[in-house]
Amino acid sequence: MNNLDIDSLYADAVGLLKQLIATPSFSKEEQGSAGIIQHYLQSHNIKAERLMNNVWCKNLYYDESKPTILLNSHHDTVKPNPAYTKDPFCSQEADGKLYGLGSNDAGGCLVSLLATFLYFYNQSGLKYNFIFAATAEEEISGANGISALLPHLGKVDCAIVGEPTLMDMAIAEKGLVVLDCETKGVAGHAARNEGENAILKSLKDIKWFASYQFEKVSELLGPVKMSLTMINAGSQHNVVPVSCKYTVDIRVNECYTNEEIIEVVEKHVACTVVPRSLRLRSTSIDEQHPLIQAGLQLGKKLFGSSTLSDKVFMTFPALKMGPGDSARSHTADEFIYLHEVKAGIETYIQLLNQLV
Repeated sequence: MNNLDIDSLYADAVGLLKQLIATPSFSKEEQGSAGIIQHYLQSHNIKAERLMNNVWCKNLYYDESKPTILLNSHHDTVKPNPAYTKDPFCSQEADGKLYGLGSNDAGGCLVSLLATFLYFYNQSGLKYNFIFAATAEEEISGANGISALLPHLGKVDCAIVGEPTLMDMAIAEKGLVVLDCETKGVAGHAARNEGENAILKSLKDIKWFASYQFEKVSELLGPVKMSLTMINAGSQHNVVPVSCKYTVDIRVNECYTNEEIIEVVEKHVACTVVPRSLRLRSTSIDEQHPLIQAGLQLGKKLFGSSTLSDKVFMTFPALKMGPGDSARSHTADEFIYLHEVKAGIETYIQLLNQLV
């Protein structure tokens, strides 16, 4: 590997990351960051396509007869944590860290994958094509992100999805089902023995959600996890509540389909249960896949991830892997170590060099 080339790619990547940090890019509001990425590619004489706030490009010698690897990460961010002490839109370097909103999730991954794409962009005779895609609405699993873009990319054979994993390989990740539940009672005056209290009536179901253990446990992803995350009931202090509404977050391992989860829940609870979506399914990639075998040769660890990524929308094998640490995502004063960005570029290139 040419150290001068890597140093140049790294310097450019950090410069781009600082621009992205300085540009608000909340989900559904990524126009500014999409423009920056598109302009960056064009400044390297690369034809950059754009669909809404998704930006993508293909390598110079793209050949439809060859298999294609997608390099994908997102450029949208959540809104700043209220506990921020630094300006979230001002990139600051200190003690080897680069601070700023989106630096870790997933700006460091995005610029590292883009640098990797540039490394391979004008190489001829590759066994694989490369597509780089910077996509929108990942943080909300939105309809105008990767799922809208995929039909425009042509055939994709596998992907690397850039999310902070300390450059270990997430070969499986849990799916997500969010349930809106409601227990209904009968209204009455709190001063008299009237009505049927929906809060008290809901406690049996709430206890079930808190204590039930699904039988099948995944070696990689562990058990299905249910969490009561929101609750709302009552209108005023002297009225027996007629309704108790609550939200349950269910993280689903690969042993169950989302439909099977709903079936189990409905057998055990009396409340009404309405899933917001069934499309966020658990995903995995075979350990024998060439991407995974290449990573193992580099000494990378395998693990199962409890968090979702855009790989949930991909119908082809996808590896989640990137610089940074998921534990820093969505935290106040978010940061990424600068050495993680450089190591990310180096590792992505080493990984793909084993394939091309």
